[in-house]
Amino acid sequence: MKKFLLLSFNVLVFALAANSQCTPTGNQTTYGTNNVWIGYVYNNLNLTTYRGYVNEGSTSSPNFDESFGGDNVTYNTTSCSVQTETFSVRYKLTKTFASGTYTFVVGGDDGYRLSLDGGSNWVINSWVDQSYATTTYTVTLNGTYNMVLDFYENGGSNRISFSVATVCSGTENTALYGSNNVWYGYIYDGINFDIYSGRVTEGIASNPNFDESFVGSNTTYTTSACAVQTETYSARYRLTKTFAAGTYMLTVGGDDGYRLSINGGATWIIDNWNLHSYTTTATSVSLNGSYNLVLEYYENTGDNRVSFNLQTLSLLPVSLEAFTAVEKNNAVELNWTIAGGSNPDIFEVERSADGNAFSAMQKIAGTVNKTTYTYTDAHPVSGVSHYRLKITDLTGVVTYSKVISVRLAVSSQQAVNIYPTVVTDNYFSIAVNKTVNKAEIIIADLSGRIIKKQSAVNITAGTPVKVSTGNIHAKGIYFVSVIINDVQSSAGKIIIQ
Repeated sequence: MKKFLLLSFNVLVFALAANSQCTPTGNQTTYGTNNVWIGYVYNNLNLTTYRGYVNEGSTSSPNFDESFGGDNVTYNTTSCSVQTETFSVRYKLTKTFASGTYTFVVGGDDGYRLSLDGGSNWVINSWVDQSYATTTYTVTLNGTYNMVLDFYENGGSNRISFSVATVCSGTENTALYGSNNVWYGYIYDGINFDIYSGRVTEGIASNPNFDESFVGSNTTYTTSACAVQTETYSARYRLTKTFAAGTYMLTVGGDDGYRLSINGGATWIIDNWNLHSYTTTATSVSLNGSYNLVLEYYENTGDNRVSFNLQTLSLLPVSLEAFTAVEKNNAVELNWTIAGGSNPDIFEVERSADGNAFSAMQKIAGTVNKTTYTYTDAHPVSGVSHYRLKITDLTGVVTYSKVISVRLAVSSQQAVNIYPTVVTDNYFSIAVNKTVNKAEIIIADLSGRIIKKQSAVNITAGTPVKVSTGNIHAKGIYFVSVIINDVQSSAGKIIIQ
């Protein structure tokens, strides 16, 4: 027995002597690159008594799972070895991540912790004695990070593992608003807008209202990029909408939480941000102009549904502040202005030759918050033309403007005679007081619609040019314009019988 004890003691002394003579290599500060970790190994629990380094991972992936050869065995480094009891390792890796969302999973027996900023902060921290366990962390990254993974083993089994994987995520700019009554809905995995999954739309061009149940409870809901499970998710809907001046009822419903803002999320005019079965909240508000609507929703568990409803309670009428007509280059330019806050739908420009019988010439769409409009009558009546506006607002109410008149001046340099003005045999004539190279005769109906064009060249002064009306079958009054050398010189009126 004494010989055995002496031999064992000599072996221990020899081992200690060999250990004491080993010189560790590696500076303990350099980070691995190209997905290959540098692991600095220590002969105690608290990352002191450095023994050498090892490598983990490969150029294709930084993921690894290390069991150190077994329980209480010799583990070799590049220089010195350690016994796999009461030891620790600090792994370092500098890695560049493309913009995206990533999930880290770290496991260990015993303690482990992970930092993405060189050890200043630990995003995973399970620094306790334990059998093998794992911790998951999901984060959005973009750029280069100094990762530090610490591990210690106190007794019994030993193991450390690391994995990182890209999480599917949407690529849209989540700050953009929908328009034309169509909401942009940004869907997130997690009830606090945690991981952006992709975009959807709600509403249609004619109506922003919608009622969405997400296919069902705890099912897969598809977006522009990634699907989410309809449990523990959230949505942020955005819409820029212009309102005519008036009073509106806004109603939002949800299971679970919902809230509505009309100023881009700065304040919430509806706020029911808690767990509950489907319920609705309504508020009336006076609006006038363009607003950035934000509707937020989250679902925690059970059924899911979110809805939005807009109802117009009252609108201000259209107030016409000015209506003018001026001659410009043998045409008539009409301009009108309405009061801010008016709710126009359609403007119809009407014209009359006698101030009594008016015909529609052009429809112009009204726009909320647009206050000035213009229209040019390119073929006005010879002499005096009379104009008025037929105004239809968004509620269907029709009003008329006052009648305004403008006299078209005849050029003293070029006079045109149109005869006869009552056409009974499918022809009339024009004559000029000066010889011209070319002319174009245009016949239009009372609405300004061109019925016929006829060209003539080298017209001698006083020589009539016959114009056929044979293809005009409808009897009535028509306007005749004569354009000489690309300049309108005269206009008149004929009656076809």
